[in-house]
Parts: sequence; structure tokens; C-alpha cells
Amino acid sequence: MSKGYQQHKERLQIVASFGRDLARRSGSKCELCGAAGVKLLTYEVAPVPDEPEFDHCLFACETCFNQIENPKRMDANHWRCLYETAWSDVPAVQVTAVRLLRQLAEQEPWASDLLEQLYLPPAVEEWLAA
Repeated sequence: MSKGYQQHKERLQIVASFGRDLARRSGSKCELCGAAGVKLLTYEVAPVPDEPEFDHCLFACETCFNQIENPKRMDANHWRCLYETAWSDVPAVQVTAVRLLRQLAEQEPWASDLLEQLYLPPAVEEWLAA
């Protein structure tokens, strides 16, 4: 095996180990849309640090995860949940919500309106600028 593959595999194991704590933080719901009773995946919010960090991760349902990974397949109506998510007190969730809103704002007036209403703490602003 190549060194890069092994490092990637180790990273995935560390990220997977955050599952229990993410379930506790999220109440076993998608931290973006609130879906419960569905498979949840750990999503690392960019820019990812060299070593995986719990604070850079969130729990997302497959629908949210797949739309984040494939922006061309975004369903704008699904993301109306961002009205609540954008106000999250979890920085990784708020950063992801703002990034999604910025993408949606190009086509959806409601997303642009929500972005104008948001107050972002300095730490979140810095993360978004990175």
C-alpha cells in the first residue's frame, strides 16, 4: 500500500471515532436539516486541519451529504431548513450553512435574504475566509 493511502485510511478511522460524540451533540439527527431515524455520515468541514478535529466535523444525512458533495444536484427546497441551521451555535454547522446559502443565493432570493440577516461571530468569519 502507498503511504498516502495508509494516511487517508488512518484519517478516516479517526474521523469515524467522532461518531459517538457527534451523535450526542446532534441528538442523532442531521445537523443541517434535522432528519432523524436516517443514516448519518460524518462530514469534515473545509479547510480540514492536518490532524482531524471534532470541531471541524458535523453529522449529515445522506441527502445533505450528497448535495454538499455534488452541488450541481442541489435541491433548493431541501435547503430551506437553513433558516434554522444558519443560526446554529456549532461553528462547523454555521460555516457549512453559510457556504450553502452563498451557493443558493445565486438562484434563490430567499437564500440571499437570509444571508443579509445573519450575524456571524468573528471565528466563523475567519473560517469562511480561509
